[in-house]
Amino acid sequence: MGPSGSGKSTVMNILGCLDTPTAGEYLFRDIHVERLSRDQRARLRRRYIGFVFQGFNLLARTSAQENVELPLLYRGEPAAGAPQAGARDAGVGRPRRLGAPHAGRVSGGQQQRVAIARAIVTSPTVLLADEPTGNLDTVRGARGDGPAGDLNAKSGITIIMVTHDAGMAAYARRVIHFVDGRIRGDERNPPRAVVDAAVAVAPGPVETA
Repeated sequence: MGPSGSGKSTVMNILGCLDTPTAGEYLFRDIHVERLSRDQRARLRRRYIGFVFQGFNLLARTSAQENVELPLLYRGEPAAGAPQAGARDAGVGRPRRLGAPHAGRVSGGQQQRVAIARAIVTSPTVLLADEPTGNLDTVRGARGDGPAGDLNAKSGITIIMVTHDAGMAAYARRVIHFVDGRIRGDERNPPRAVVDAAVAVAPGPVETA
C-alpha cells in the first residue's frame, strides 16, 4: 500500500521478474534473480508466477477460454480440462461464459474473473495482483468467501497484491507501506476472526495516503 508513485508497481515488477533491481539482491527459491538473463527470468515466470493486471490485458477478439489457455500454450502443455478448472477456481462460472465469443464483450467483473483464471491455470507458486479491485468484487475473495481466499487457503498460492482498498488490506496477513520508494511500515494483521468483526461494522474501500 501507499500513494501513487511510491514504488509499489516497481517492486511488483521486480518480484515478478519483469524488471531487475539496480542494486541489491533478489532471491526466489534460492535463485539470484538479478543474475539471470532475460530468457531465464521468462522461464522462471512461466513456471512459478501468475499475474493479474490492473487493465486485465485480455485478448479482446478471442474467447475467454482461449485467453485462459494462453499460458499453457507458452509452456507447451495440453489445455484439455485445465481452463475449466482454472475458471472454476476463479469463480468464472458456467462453461458457456468461458466460451464467450469475445472476452472483450463480457462485463468488467467477468473479465477480471477470466484474468484470474488465466493467472492460475498453470498452478503458480505466487500470484501477483496489481490494483485488482477497481472494477469488481471478485478478488474480495481475499475475505475468505471467494477465489483469492480459496486460492491461498486451499491451494497454498502466495498472493501479493497492490491495493488502495483498506478493506482488502485488512484481510492480508501482512501489509507493507511504501512512501517515496522506501518501505515505511511493515505490519502483521490480527487474526481473521477479529478482522471479520471489524469489517462487519465498517465495510467498504478507503483511499489511503
